[in-house]
Amino acid sequence: MKYRLAFCLFVCAALNASAQEFVLETLQGKLQGQLSEKNSALRVFKGIPYAIPPTGIRRWRPAEKAPGWQDVRMAKAYGPDCVQASTMGPTPHPETSFFYHTPGLSSEDCLYLNVWTPAEKETHGGRKLPVMVWIHGGGYTQGSGSWPLYDGTELARKGVVIVTFNYRLGIFGYFAHPELTKESTHQSSGNYGTLDQILALEWVRDNISAFGGDPNNITIFGESAGAGSVLQLMTSPLAAGLFHKAIAQSGGIFRSLPALTVAHQGKPSAESSGREFANIIGKKTLQSLREMPATTLHNLAREKAYSSAVIIDGWVLTDQIYDVFVQGKQQDVPIIVGFNGDEAYPFRHDRILNKEAYRQDVRKQYGKLADEYLAVYPADDWKRSIERHSGYARFGWTMEGVARMMERVSSEAYLYFFDHKIPGANAAFHTAEVSYVFNNEKHAVRYSPNIPALVSRKSDITLANILSDYWVSFAKTGIPAVKALPEWRAYSDTTKHYMEFKEGRAHPLTDMFPGAWALQDKIIHAK
Repeated sequence: MKYRLAFCLFVCAALNASAQEFVLETLQGKLQGQLSEKNSALRVFKGIPYAIPPTGIRRWRPAEKAPGWQDVRMAKAYGPDCVQASTMGPTPHPETSFFYHTPGLSSEDCLYLNVWTPAEKETHGGRKLPVMVWIHGGGYTQGSGSWPLYDGTELARKGVVIVTFNYRLGIFGYFAHPELTKESTHQSSGNYGTLDQILALEWVRDNISAFGGDPNNITIFGESAGAGSVLQLMTSPLAAGLFHKAIAQSGGIFRSLPALTVAHQGKPSAESSGREFANIIGKKTLQSLREMPATTLHNLAREKAYSSAVIIDGWVLTDQIYDVFVQGKQQDVPIIVGFNGDEAYPFRHDRILNKEAYRQDVRKQYGKLADEYLAVYPADDWKRSIERHSGYARFGWTMEGVARMMERVSSEAYLYFFDHKIPGANAAFHTAEVSYVFNNEKHAVRYSPNIPALVSRKSDITLANILSDYWVSFAKTGIPAVKALPEWRAYSDTTKHYMEFKEGRAHPLTDMFPGAWALQDKIIHAK
C-alpha cells in the first residue's frame, strides 16, 4: 500500500509537471515554455534568442538572425540584460535613488526576447491574436525586457500576444567611428541598438504565428527611450511594414540628433565623438576596441562621459525625426501618444525662490518670448509652472507634436495626459503609467523598490484596468474604444481632443495646455 501510494504521488507529480510545461514548434526549432505563475491560462516563453550574440568581431555590427536548433530548447528563464550602467561599473542612480533598479546578470550576449500568449486555442476560438511588442525605456543606457514591471501576463489575458526584448545599450548600442563606417557595406555606423529592434520585429513577423499571434496585426509600444524608439521606427525605411500600429509614452526625440559625419546644430559628428573617445582611452584601432573586455569598455565610457546617442546615419535613420514628421513622411499607422503630469518629479529647481525671482528668470532666459511664456506658465503658481514647463519641454512638446503632425497622413492619432497621482509619491512622475498600462497594479509592481507606498488603492487597480483596456482595444482595431468607457476621440489641430487619466477615471477633454506647443516650438527653433 505504501509503495502504491508513493507511485501514485510520483505519477500525479509528473502529470502536474507536464501540465505546467509544453512544447511549441517555431521556425527556429522546438521551445519548451511554462504557464504563467500569475495566471495559469497564460503560456510564457522566456529567453528566446533572436540574434547571434554580438560579441567579438560582431561587436558594433548589425545583429544577425539567430540560427535554429535541433533539440527542444528550454524557454523558462530570461536571458541576461545587455551591458548597462545599473549592472556594471558606476551606476547613474545610487541605491537610494528614486529611479534605482535592482541589478541583474548582464552580458554582451543579451539579444533575447520573451512571449506571453493565451494557453489554449479554445480561449480565442483558434483566431490569430493581435501582437503587442514592448520596447523598454532607460535612456538607451539601461533597461531590459525582463523587468518585473513589464510582465505581460495581465495584458495577454485580455486577448493579445505580448513580446518584450532586449537591445544593445550605451556604447555597445550607439557608437560610431570612421573605421566602423568604412567596413560597413552601407557606409554607416552607430544605431546598433535600433538595428536590434528591427531584427526583433523581423523575428516577430516570421515566428509569432506559432504562438497564436497575427503577423499582420502588430503594435509596437514603449515608454521614454522606448517611445523614442517607436518614433525612430516610424521614420526608418528599414522598419517599413514591420508593424501596423504604434504607442509612444513620454518620448522626447524631436530634438536635434547628431549626424554621422558632419557637425549639426552645434553637435559634433558622431564619428568624431567616437574617434575622440577612442583616442582618450588609448585605443586607436577598431581591433583594439573590439578586444577590450566589455566591463572595461563600459566603465571607461561611463568614466569619460561618452554620450551614447541615436544617430542620423543615412541608412537606419535618413533624416531628423522632427523633419520626417513635419514632411508627413512617417509610417502611416494609427498612434497613441501622451505624457505624464509630473514628468519633472522628483527633480527640483531650487535656484528660484519666489514669484518675482521667477519672473526675472523667465525674462532673462526667454527675452522676446517672456510675455508669451508667462501667459502659458504664470508666475502666480510659479512652482507648478516650473515643473509643468520642464515636463512639457522634455516630453509633452514631442508627444503633442506627433499628434499634430499625424494630420499630414491618413491615420489617426490619439493624445493622452496621465495625471493620476501615485500612492506615496503623490505625483504622476516619469514612468508612472507603465504599471497601469501592463495592468500590474494588482501586483503592486513599481519601476524601483524605492518608490514609496507600494500598496495599490482601489482607484489604482480600476485605472490600470481602464488604461490597459484602451491599449488592448487599440492593438486590436486601431481605435481605443471600450464599451462602458468614455469615447476617446482622435486629435486634430482644431479640436485638440485628448484623454486625461486621473483619480481612477478617464476624462475626455480638449486643448490640454493652451499655447504650450506653439511656445515650445518657438523656444526650440530660436536656439
